[in-house]
Amino acid sequence: MHVDVLKSVALAVTKQATQQSTNTPSLLCVGDLNWDVLAKPDHILLSGGDTTGRVQLAHGGSSANVAVWAQRVGMSTGFLGKIGRDQFGQFALAKLEEEGVKPHIIWSDQHATGVVLVLVDSSGQRSMLTNQGADFQLLPHELPKEVISAAQHVHITAWSVFTDPPRAAALEAARIATAVGASVSFDPGSYQMIRQIGREEFKRATKALSVDIMFPNLEEGRALTGAQSPEDVLHILREEYPTTLMCLKLDKEGAMIADSSGIFRVEATKDTVIDATGAGDSFCGAFLGHYLRSKNARAAATLAAQVAGWVVSVFGARPEMDAEINKRILEFRP
Repeated sequence: MHVDVLKSVALAVTKQATQQSTNTPSLLCVGDLNWDVLAKPDHILLSGGDTTGRVQLAHGGSSANVAVWAQRVGMSTGFLGKIGRDQFGQFALAKLEEEGVKPHIIWSDQHATGVVLVLVDSSGQRSMLTNQGADFQLLPHELPKEVISAAQHVHITAWSVFTDPPRAAALEAARIATAVGASVSFDPGSYQMIRQIGREEFKRATKALSVDIMFPNLEEGRALTGAQSPEDVLHILREEYPTTLMCLKLDKEGAMIADSSGIFRVEATKDTVIDATGAGDSFCGAFLGHYLRSKNARAAATLAAQVAGWVVSVFGARPEMDAEINKRILEFRP
């Protein structure tokens, strides 16, 4: 026992020294940084037809969104990913730095920075078409291992797991983090993609992540379990991931959280939904930004619900902060 304690202390001291020497933030988000082309038509799109609507180019990427929102609620955060050596990549990087997120970028000369077409319907719900840009080309040998080893927590999204590459790189990042005692979180990302690659194949790929915190929404939970009700989905997920803090996002119904103390529900806000793009990412980022400091899942989920509620009431995944979101963060963050 004495030897184990000494090893733990030595590991903690080494980790702290490495973090100071590499200036790596406590939370490192690994994965996609890209651009969203948001399109919300005023009328139904007909084949061969034309209509008016709102079209906007916005900063995106699920992993990058999580990093930004964790930083916005007060967590020291970094981002690790691959982007094209082009103007879009330069602009995306500049925005991360402006937000205070520390970037660790692998540049690609062969692939352009990723772009996602986001179609927003009249109810604010979105459908996405993702091109496979540089973010899909991250390879294990390109990972800066010293940066990952210095982080206290690593977050990975399913967009880094659906195809290979970048699956092997994502799994390697999680392995490095786990080996040095860091915790890992995972967002399953897309129910349609889970169905396309198959439930069992997806679970085989993600089991190797050794996930400490997971953020499925209800449709992703259904795709993963075959169950329908939130209660049944959460019950099966807890059986399959017994040591994982599970955050089941339920859109306008809030969220159900299962941790070591049991299950509790957090209510959603009453905000009017304009655009649901980035709602899940903002929930993850705000939750991690609070929980990793406080270890209070209920308080973290309450803040996350407030942040996600504001995000769906505006356009884009991480629009400019205004007085309302600043007020919510100050009120619900300790």
